[in-house]
Amino acid sequence: MSTNGVDLNKTSVTVRSQTKARQWRLDILAFLFLLPFLAVYVVFTIFPMIKGLQMSLYDWTLIKKMDFVGLNNYIAMVKDANFWRALWNSTYFVILSTPSMLIFALLLAVIANQKTRLQKFFRSVFFLPSVLSVSVVSYVGLFVIQPYTGFLNNLLKLVGILSVDQEIFWLTESSLAWIAITAITLWWTVGVNMILYLSAMQDIPDDIYEAGRLDGASERQMFFRITLPLLGPITKTILLLQIIASYKVFLQIYIITRGGPGTDTRPIIQYIYEEGIKNNHMGYAATMSYALFAILLVLSLIQLKMSAKKEAV
Repeated sequence: MSTNGVDLNKTSVTVRSQTKARQWRLDILAFLFLLPFLAVYVVFTIFPMIKGLQMSLYDWTLIKKMDFVGLNNYIAMVKDANFWRALWNSTYFVILSTPSMLIFALLLAVIANQKTRLQKFFRSVFFLPSVLSVSVVSYVGLFVIQPYTGFLNNLLKLVGILSVDQEIFWLTESSLAWIAITAITLWWTVGVNMILYLSAMQDIPDDIYEAGRLDGASERQMFFRITLPLLGPITKTILLLQIIASYKVFLQIYIITRGGPGTDTRPIIQYIYEEGIKNNHMGYAATMSYALFAILLVLSLIQLKMSAKKEAV
């Protein structure tokens, strides 16, 4: 009995050791497959982040590293009115673009999800602008909103909203410029979020809708009581991604308005670019970049915390 017990223990230990050895081999093999990506990620993401943090502590230029200034760049940033104005401009764009992006993406997804002969056409048309480059989208937008010969002003004249001798100069007033920038960005990027909503809608089981119809629910009631609640997780994801993307807006604004009129539409990324590249203040630009990173990190953590609380409830 005892001999058999010892043999069983030895066999169990041997099996466990073999299992651990096999698991180690699999882990090493997996790491070797991941190593190329990790190397690229460290070189092009982790190292630049560390280098940027170092730059923010120096009076750094495009040519060479200058004197160590410690937290002076951060103190200067807090006192810089231009920084706060540019940050507010980016925040204002977030406020304008995020709700409209969610609403229009959901609306287009509902249209594209309808089982009609035009289903593929709607999906293609709604998503097509997303494949264009930002420069193409921006110049198309400029062509549409330009006075006298622009498509939009002529359309407004055609339908009678504007008289023949009236013109709207979209880029000379900050409020109109923001409307134009938001509309162009919305047209360009709404297709991606539409696809996310559409895929989430298609994952909702048909049985739920059948049960709703059997209970006498109308299409409107099923949308608000079934579809919208089940789209909650993807809505939170789109909301977080849209906030981050809107805070990083730069190139379309730079092409369309150059940050004007004046600096009324200059976002924080453009101000970072101007300070770092045009004014040769790389250290100060790195400081503002880390301030923006901290803001986005805090917003992301708040969003994730709120989502976790709602799921727990």
